[in-house]
Amino acid sequence: MAAELTAHQLIAQHRPTLDLALETIRTRAYWSPHPEHPKAYGENGSLDMAAGKAAFDALLGTRLDLGQPGTDDWVGGEVSPYGVELGVEYPHADLDVLLPAMKAGQKAWRDAGAELRAMVCLEILRRIADRTMEFAQAVMHTSGQAFMMAFQAGGPHAQDRGMEAVAYAYVEQVRTPDTAEWTKPQGKRDPLAMTKQFTPVPRGIGLVIGCNTFPTWNGYPGLFASLATGNAVLVKPHPRAVLPLALTVRVARDVLAEAGFDPNLVALAAERPGEGIAKALATRPEIRIIDYTGSTSFGDWLEANARQAQVFTEKAGVNTVIVDSTDDYKGMLANLAFSLSLYSGQMCTTPQNLLIPRDGIRTDQGPKTYDEVTADLARAVDGLLGDDARANALLGAIVNPDVKARLEAAAGLGEVALASREVANPDFPDAVVRTPVIVKLDGAKPDDEAAYTSECFGPVSFAVAVDSAQHAVELLRHSVREKGAMTVGAYTTDAEVEQSVQEACLEEAAQLSLNLTGGVYVNQTAAFSDFHGSGGNPAANAALCDGAFVANRFRVVEVRRQA
Repeated sequence: MAAELTAHQLIAQHRPTLDLALETIRTRAYWSPHPEHPKAYGENGSLDMAAGKAAFDALLGTRLDLGQPGTDDWVGGEVSPYGVELGVEYPHADLDVLLPAMKAGQKAWRDAGAELRAMVCLEILRRIADRTMEFAQAVMHTSGQAFMMAFQAGGPHAQDRGMEAVAYAYVEQVRTPDTAEWTKPQGKRDPLAMTKQFTPVPRGIGLVIGCNTFPTWNGYPGLFASLATGNAVLVKPHPRAVLPLALTVRVARDVLAEAGFDPNLVALAAERPGEGIAKALATRPEIRIIDYTGSTSFGDWLEANARQAQVFTEKAGVNTVIVDSTDDYKGMLANLAFSLSLYSGQMCTTPQNLLIPRDGIRTDQGPKTYDEVTADLARAVDGLLGDDARANALLGAIVNPDVKARLEAAAGLGEVALASREVANPDFPDAVVRTPVIVKLDGAKPDDEAAYTSECFGPVSFAVAVDSAQHAVELLRHSVREKGAMTVGAYTTDAEVEQSVQEACLEEAAQLSLNLTGGVYVNQTAAFSDFHGSGGNPAANAALCDGAFVANRFRVVEVRRQA
């Protein structure tokens, strides 16, 4: 089939965007080509909110045929955390047929070069962006995020992270020139002269193992980093969150075909209920790159057993906030209350441990005891979530029964400073919606240590009484070193304490946010500017996004010719 999208068209349309992305990852300034307000959609061919909902509704109960080779069955079974049965069926692949078909297109994709690959990736992202409202519904009804968060995190913020990966991939590939003329003087003899050619070559097939909570936000960096560096990509979604990534695969296959490339460069690996194909896939010799977001246990297994592949993991950690002192007590409480509540704490960046000196803290409102701080924080969360409509908009729904079980068990670990309550959702009566619980623990008691040093994923936080700010820093160091952390926060007006916390985070490679009291929260990061994770502690072996995240997805092969 003749290409409908020529290289010239793609470069003319998307090269300016790539150049802006390249400039932004250099300056780390704010920039996003993807609007994060719903009113921006509905023009220039994009779907508005109503059209996106209609497109999503039209998918329910249908079979999503991607035209992949090797389809031997149809699988499905997703049920929204809001109680809606999606009823969408996806192709189940015979991997012995699909994987060879994916490899067949890699030569032409490799030979296309870094720039054209980047342009094709940006066209895929543009078409996804035009359907942001449809994707928002798909993310909402697979992750349990409330609509606005599903729209923003699952749409523009995910697209930003994908574009960021494309920009880093391009930078690393063009670091080496395509060709070089090499001449070495030999004194009175003729010089030695060589012509050298350098080609970025892909490792092989990349495997993206998707997560339930943020299928696009966590899936797009690895997908686009591998694709932009010349690799085919097989996407294996979480069984409860297939639809957003299946739609992504369909868009990618359409764009690849229109640009004259083999659509099988991107394919979907959906699984039967209970089949558990991730381990079998991850150790196949064709799989040379793996991107995984999820539990520590399976991430550790991948790192130990997928020896033929370059493995990038984002696992779990124990995120900590040190509360030493503040010059904006009200702002601190509001910021922490929002951070603890957003998406029911079902984020890898949500704070879990709040380390508070047992003798209290200094504030602009005078000294506050440990008990006063915990009680005031509990009131701040209650005030934020007191209105059920606002609570639903912030909390979303509990994504799976394990989160609900951890939430219910947490109340038995210590004195409850803030009890969790049920919130009714009138639009989705079957949704499980719960407010956060805050439990008081003592950092000097060995019996409490087991609770706060283990990750408790969900709307659970521990207010841990510590002997001093220095004790808090020591606990922070130990926690990050042993369990890892995606985020660390600290509130202090003391320069020495600030320096001590900063040094601990530098030594343990943890991303730090200081004295957040406004509209920026410890559990949110901005693409092109913030690094998500560091790759330097047990919570993750990679960062989104830096050069290391993309550079090992390809190798440079040299061909030398005597001139």
